[in-house]
Amino acid sequence: MTKLLLSLHVLAAIVAVGPVTVAASMFPPAVRRALPAEGGEPVATAVTTVALLHRICRVYARVGIAVPVLGLATALAMGVLDDGWLVTSIGLTAAAAGVLLAFVLPRQDELVGQLGGSRPVDRRSTVRLAMFTGVFNLLWATVTVLMIVRPGSTTGA
Repeated sequence: MTKLLLSLHVLAAIVAVGPVTVAASMFPPAVRRALPAEGGEPVATAVTTVALLHRICRVYARVGIAVPVLGLATALAMGVLDDGWLVTSIGLTAAAAGVLLAFVLPRQDELVGQLGGSRPVDRRSTVRLAMFTGVFNLLWATVTVLMIVRPGSTTGA
């Protein structure tokens, strides 16, 4: 059962977190490409791309709840819920979810609305979004390394 849970956990991480990570990273540059020339309208195809990237982030963020649920079930089955590497990973996962929900998705909503309403978009807002996206990605990369290395673990290599 442990191997099945672990396999499902890893697959959920790949299928859910991967698309959010990539789409969120592509979002700020896509917004900049959509920005109109002086006094013009936003580039329609680029606006469509921005909307699609935002939708990918929203949908896969919801699917991503399976990752910690399956991870906790796996940890319970393995008996490692009190291991330091896992507790740290849980904290970092919560932080990543917090960054996504509090900073990345709301700013994406805002930018999609500005582009859709032909309102001006400040380049600084795309830079800030890129920074928050980078923090989100760094947190997930750290969790991934902890899940592989498992410092101090006695459950395997």
